[in-house]
Amino acid sequence: MNIEAWQEYRLINNAIEDFVNNIDGSSHMKRVVGHECRSGGKKIRPIMLMLSTQACGGDIKTSVDAALAIELIHSASLIHDDILDQGIIRRGVESAHEKYGNGAAMLAGDYLISKSIELLAPYDRNIVREFGQAGMKMAEGETIDIRSDDEDAFTYQDYFECIRKKTASLFAASAAMGAYIAGANEVVAGQFRSYGESVGSAYQIVDDLLEYKKMLDDKRSIHSSITLMHIYMRNMNYGEALHEIEGAIMEHVHNARMIINSFEPSDARDRLAQLTEYTTLEMLS
Repeated sequence: MNIEAWQEYRLINNAIEDFVNNIDGSSHMKRVVGHECRSGGKKIRPIMLMLSTQACGGDIKTSVDAALAIELIHSASLIHDDILDQGIIRRGVESAHEKYGNGAAMLAGDYLISKSIELLAPYDRNIVREFGQAGMKMAEGETIDIRSDDEDAFTYQDYFECIRKKTASLFAASAAMGAYIAGANEVVAGQFRSYGESVGSAYQIVDDLLEYKKMLDDKRSIHSSITLMHIYMRNMNYGEALHEIEGAIMEHVHNARMIINSFEPSDARDRLAQLTEYTTLEMLS
């Protein structure tokens, strides 16, 4: 699937470029923020938000600023995550703290969060609340992830609470915010929230599985967090653990598909279905 050809992908990339270009050129902040924001990424979350708006009958132009806010807080979370983990490479390039130092990177993350709040100021309170709650859950999830250093004490339940908060919460907020922007009520927005949470959970399980396989292939590769594979292999062999993990992925994907099929038929609904496959099962193929 060529997601880069989608209108939503072009819109969010253009919004990012405009944002970076408008930062004060004399400021060191522009270099650090530009480095992070231009370092690639699939833009899944903002695309999901814009498609959710369209699936609810809204105008995509009304959701671009909210989509940018989602992408900026996501970028901020990556900066802060790399500082905590001392990650050296992010999306194939030097992480912000490795290139510019911890202080500059941390402040760039704060700058991105502040800008995201400014972008959301004109929207209704439901949208702002959804965004704020996701930000808090992401921070809570990060604290759970930090606790996973104690491998033996980190349980199956801990893992799923961690990914639900740290990763799936922003997917969930993206879909719900998109629905609210189109004027959807709380029931419909709740359906979109559940859809986003299912996709986000499957996405993180897949990502962790791929990281684990990479670690097996390259002993120099380091994955500091405890994954589902680590947990299952306490009592299973690799093949059994892999079967259980693939089952967990399919459960979340199936739930996302079921929710999508309850939406009114539209091009946006079809592309949400494509986005679901692209971010989950296609990553494993």
